Amino acid sequence: MAREIIRTANAPGPSPTYSQAVRAAGLVFVSGTSPHDPVTGKIVGETIQEQTRQCLKNISAILEAAGSSLERVVSATVIILEEADFAGMNEEWVKWFPVNPPARQGAKLPVRIPGMRVSIAVIAEG
Repeated sequence: MAREIIRTANAPGPSPTYSQAVRAAGLVFVSGTSPHDPVTGKIVGETIQEQTRQCLKNISAILEAAGSSLERVVSATVIILEEADFAGMNEEWVKWFPVNPPARQGAKLPVRIPGMRVSIAVIAEG
């Protein structure tokens, strides 16, 4: 079964150790995506809501490059820095997934990147 590496300049570039996304088996696997601006490379926003929004904008751009969309997301992993940010992340999340949201799991960020509060990975239909 073939797999295709997905890359777009409309989302932050990954390090050389992973791809923005991979399409395989009819699905698109989007790597953990940060709230960085794809042009400036700077983190967008200070609040969890702003950063969640930027993560989802970046994911949307990656999915579009793969021929998919947020509407086709079936599973998501949200990794946050502080447990106290969970409610604020959800506040923004429901704006993007108001009905029939994807399955989701959460975790705590294992490393601290200055200013970064959230990272989101998704799996979508291809």
